[in-house]
Amino acid sequence: MRTPRSLESDFADMSKDQLIADLKVVVNDAEALIKATANQGGEALAAVRAKAEESLAIAKDKLADTQAALLERSKAAARATDDYVHENPWRSVGVAAGIGLVVGLLIGRR
Repeated sequence: MRTPRSLESDFADMSKDQLIADLKVVVNDAEALIKATANQGGEALAAVRAKAEESLAIAKDKLADTQAALLERSKAAARATDDYVHENPWRSVGVAAGIGLVVGLLIGRR
């Protein structure tokens, strides 16, 4: 049976996935902006562009690290779930049947 803590962890993982996707979009947009202004002159613009490129490089590294950590946590959760189901097959079948019954009742009410 899922505990409130595990549900909270699932929501945190979903928000992390969304955050990673959003950050990827921001990084891609920033890279496009830097490429679009590459032909523009001016010392101030060149300094800003260099700082933006440095910040993007750091953000990409952190994003890759976060994504790798999230992937590892997901794999660990999948292994733990697999182990639990193998150790408690009938309990797992009962929980799945109960959830199916509840979902069926909710769908049937519409």
